[in-house]
Amino acid sequence: MNRILDITVKDLRQIMRNRMTFLFLLIMPIAFTLLFGLAFGGSGKATDSRLPVGYLDRDGGALSADLKSLLAASTVIRLDENPGRSEADFKALVSSGKLAAAIVVPAGYSQSVRDGNQMKLGFYADPSQTSTSTVEAELLVASNRLASAVRTASITAKTTNDPAAFDPALAAALIAWQNPPIRVSVTSGVSSKPQNQTVMSMANSSPGMMLQFAIAGLIGAATVIVNERKTRSLQRLLTTATSRYQILFGHYLAIFTMIFSQFLILILFGQLLHVDYLRLPLATLLVAVAAAACISALGLLIGAFAKSEEQSIIFVLIPMFVLSGLGGAWMPLEYTSSTFQAVGHVSPVAWAMDGFKDIIARGLGFNSILLPAAALLGYALLFFGLALWRFRRVSE
Repeated sequence: MNRILDITVKDLRQIMRNRMTFLFLLIMPIAFTLLFGLAFGGSGKATDSRLPVGYLDRDGGALSADLKSLLAASTVIRLDENPGRSEADFKALVSSGKLAAAIVVPAGYSQSVRDGNQMKLGFYADPSQTSTSTVEAELLVASNRLASAVRTASITAKTTNDPAAFDPALAAALIAWQNPPIRVSVTSGVSSKPQNQTVMSMANSSPGMMLQFAIAGLIGAATVIVNERKTRSLQRLLTTATSRYQILFGHYLAIFTMIFSQFLILILFGQLLHVDYLRLPLATLLVAVAAAACISALGLLIGAFAKSEEQSIIFVLIPMFVLSGLGGAWMPLEYTSSTFQAVGHVSPVAWAMDGFKDIIARGLGFNSILLPAAALLGYALLFFGLALWRFRRVSE
């Protein structure tokens, strides 16, 4: 164990002598976190995250107005009612993706609901989008509540034999829906805390830049391993009682210590920017450990394959750009197609982003990070195994 620690301390001293290490591990991720966070965060004002839905009322009756009120109270959809737009305009906006859906209330709708023979509402949406079923569900809930309130009011009017009792009973029934005796709470994959746009942007840029520049910081570590072979220090070391496994673990522990220390510092920095890493400290710690283990094994692999300092730089920068771009470090994968999201998860960066964002942005529990952590540890074992295989060959 002492031999492993000696190699670890030796590597860390060599890595820390290079000023570029601090540039890649701390200065650059902090600068780019602020740059991306402010660039995509807008003014920092609270934003309405509800799905935009076009609404065209061709009926103009009292009950269509009640339906509109029910839909407007939704926490899921946001009505876009522009009197100057036609049905064709709304269809075009849905097709272009500017609206999640469009609802058209036909003429005679109010009377049909009152007669108990509710007319079918016009509904336009892209069936391939997941938001379509969400909007449909909200529309179904609102129309069913309206129909139920109308039936209640009709029964009240008939029971009292007073047609004038219909309107007050309808109003009371609609108000009752606002505070039902039984309420089902559905937890979505977002935090319940109010978030402004800048904070939500930081929730992507903070872990994204932390992971990207952790990979960039492997240049120094890989160079140390390359120089060890070039100066034949490795061959001389192998003539002692130190085994290949001890040398390899010593290098790995040095890289892990460097990356994990970077993560801890940048996590605390992110917390100062209101990126809530410490909402679940143990979950954040587990993701950080798994991500550091994965990136450290990648650094070991690069050091084993590179034959010169120039190669080590190339072998670090190419994976940094490819894995970060695919993994959502620059732009959230949620904004991309399902195909790109699937391809993106070939990158371990995507799994690390999932783990961190489940904690800081989606408000999920500890169990949500177990799969990302397992995937990262799986990549760590793969990279370490390949590095071990390569190290055996170059040290023979």
